[in-house]
Amino acid sequence: MATTDRDYYELLGVTRNADDAEIKQAFRRLARELHPDVSDAPDAEARFKEVVEAYEVLSKSETRALYDRYGHAGLRSGGFEPGHVDFGNLADLFSAFFGDDVLFGGRQRSGRGADLAAAVEIDLVEAAHGASRDVPFEVAVTCAHCAGSGAEPGSEISTCPTCGGAGRLQRVTRSVFGEFVRTQTCPDCAGSGKRIQTPCGECQGGGRVIEERTLTVEIPAGIHDGQRILLGGQGHAGVLGDAAGDAYLEVRIRPDDVFVREGDDVYTIVGVTMTQAALGATITIPTLEGEEELELKPGTQPGETVVLKGRGMPVLQGFSRGDERILVNVLVPRQLNDEQRRLLREFDEHADERTYDKPDGFFDKLKSAFR
Repeated sequence: MATTDRDYYELLGVTRNADDAEIKQAFRRLARELHPDVSDAPDAEARFKEVVEAYEVLSKSETRALYDRYGHAGLRSGGFEPGHVDFGNLADLFSAFFGDDVLFGGRQRSGRGADLAAAVEIDLVEAAHGASRDVPFEVAVTCAHCAGSGAEPGSEISTCPTCGGAGRLQRVTRSVFGEFVRTQTCPDCAGSGKRIQTPCGECQGGGRVIEERTLTVEIPAGIHDGQRILLGGQGHAGVLGDAAGDAYLEVRIRPDDVFVREGDDVYTIVGVTMTQAALGATITIPTLEGEEELELKPGTQPGETVVLKGRGMPVLQGFSRGDERILVNVLVPRQLNDEQRRLLREFDEHADERTYDKPDGFFDKLKSAFR
């Protein structure tokens, strides 16, 4: 598959905030239109491969988050090779095209359980230190009464005569990607391959029941707003004993009253009086670890930034930290009494150019503060 640096959302014709259902729907439409067995266009095969690559990235939460943040370069550094699709996973891609009942190269897709998702909100300080949350999920689990068979214990289960126990009726087609076996769920046994005489009274023959499960999830320090945590095998139980799906926990970080996060750095503003800024002072500042004291040097200018190295957010799954950047806001008095006005006028009479000497790089610092 030829590598492409085209925007994956553009290739699928969806917006960057499209949900999973919209992405799958767009892929199905384009796959039907561009598949080489269907389209006579000379570039159909190349375009089809690009669409498959885009879907391979955007249909998975981990690669999509990596692509959204860092683009194609981030995917390559994360081990994904644009232009190369794992044909072991291509069956999942073509299931979106042909439907869920697909065989690829003679290999049947499993009845793996569906994934599920939940969301949780945490504070920025919790994101800086990591947090633990008990998250409730409603999940389909294997019925304990019938052990997932769908039949009342002790009742007769026979092989479906229509499909011979396969659960599917098959039709073979060939394409440039190999041999595909298009299958249809057996209408007589609904895909189980069995004929149940007496359905289980607990699950009504489905083999699964819904229960509420609470999972304790450890949220790692440094996590970003909107990132999802994979809980492997904690999704809905598979059909007839197949593997369970996965669960995903989306982490939302509440806006903070003190800090603004940008990447792994945090920004805050502290107000000081004009006399503190002129004479220097020991002031109290907020940090992610709590309040601390900071020595403000004499002559501190409005908009000056004080950088606390390594006091920002931890780098997710790393060992370093961002910085805390403190923007100094010099407070000018709004209400003065007569004595204060007199003292300020007297000060101004004694001031000269050296009093307000502009340090080197003044305008650079000012522009930096505005940014």
